[in-house]
Amino acid sequence: MALLTNATILLILACVSHQLLANTRRTPRTPRQARSPQPIKGKTVTKDKAECTWAATGDEVFTMGITCKKAGKRISCDYIARPNLCPQFASNPKLYWRQIARSLKKQRDLCQDGNALIKAGMCRRAPRDAHFRLGKADRKASPHSSPKPSPPAVKSCQPANKKLAQEYCKDAWSTFCTFFFTLVKDQDC
Repeated sequence: MALLTNATILLILACVSHQLLANTRRTPRTPRQARSPQPIKGKTVTKDKAECTWAATGDEVFTMGITCKKAGKRISCDYIARPNLCPQFASNPKLYWRQIARSLKKQRDLCQDGNALIKAGMCRRAPRDAHFRLGKADRKASPHSSPKPSPPAVKSCQPANKKLAQEYCKDAWSTFCTFFFTLVKDQDC
């Protein structure tokens, strides 16, 4: 266990020093390369009076995590999209996200309708993949399919480890750091 603790400390120190070195030699990025490390966030109340918060992150493929609270019940899901398939997204991303927020406000039963799309008006003619749709992992089984037995519940620290990796490691290292933190900390969950 001491070996794992020492290895974790060394990894964190390596990430911090890498970050410090990268900050001293930072070159200006072009708008095409610029990517906000912070998620795009918002709050809204939908047509069916659900209070929802959302946060979108990504580069080519964006994942928008949505959590809604209605009548004491809480539901969460992820929507995915490739906004880069919409040419107008690159020219005005702020307008795009405002329109997505408006579209969320007009929705009913978020996280439940697998066919519903969350669209920005500026991308009406873009391919289907350019619009946010419910992630495949979150879709409910159709009534005609037989239920699959669920695997035994296992607690995972992966989301917390991903946050740690984003906090302490550079983007290029975040996947490795997440793996390492999961390897070290999942035994303690």
